Amino acid sequence: MPDLFAPGVASALVLVALRVGGLLMVAPMWSAKTVPMRLRTACLVMFAVLLLPTALASAPAGGVAITPATFLGETLIGFAIGFAGAIIVAGAEAAGDVLSISIGLSGAAIVNPTTGGQTMVLGQFMQLFTLTLILTAGGHLLMLEALADTFRVLPLGGAIAMDDGARVLADTAGTIFSAALRFAAPVLGAIMLTNVSLGVLSRAAPQLNIFSVAFPLQIGIGLFVFALTLAVVAGAINEWPASFALSLERTMGALALPGGR
Repeated sequence: MPDLFAPGVASALVLVALRVGGLLMVAPMWSAKTVPMRLRTACLVMFAVLLLPTALASAPAGGVAITPATFLGETLIGFAIGFAGAIIVAGAEAAGDVLSISIGLSGAAIVNPTTGGQTMVLGQFMQLFTLTLILTAGGHLLMLEALADTFRVLPLGGAIAMDDGARVLADTAGTIFSAALRFAAPVLGAIMLTNVSLGVLSRAAPQLNIFSVAFPLQIGIGLFVFALTLAVVAGAINEWPASFALSLERTMGALALPGGR
């Protein structure tokens, strides 16, 4: 461990803490409101101290300075890593919200412990299910390893291309909707076929009170197909480390200036 009282080390520690703080701001698990602020602060300090030797090894020889540019730059780097890890969780939660409306469970909104607000019941289930799979696969450790690797690509306190990096982050956010569609498509297809079948049945047998049959049938078929599609979510989580690495490579490549790669 370096001497924390040596010249320039305190500034480097603050910048490392900013990069770690950007990760903890949006990363799954650590950004949850159920994590006490004291514990989150302790994790920030501990991770910053542990990553300090790696950061100093790639820092400029003249030391680093805390400026508005370095403050924003280090936070953006950590935020990009946490955002890349949170995309799959956000996509799963969005799929659950869409399915709750399509199946007919939109009125069953409950308090989400990870965000502190109200969400659809299937949205919360998908979020917790995805978080469990990510923790089982060691995703939290993967994000910390990625954070440590960024010091070799983007040295501590160095200049970064914020415009290009922000543009790539905005493009990456679009994958939330594609992930949500991928998770929700089987159930939405089953609900559409059910509604078409009920429409044909109502025309063939007008005396049948179709509304008394449609609602429980739609919920039953929707939940049954939803249970079957959980394997699709598990398969997507198995592919998550590769997609996370690809997204991170694109973002870090955009943030790095041409002369510093």
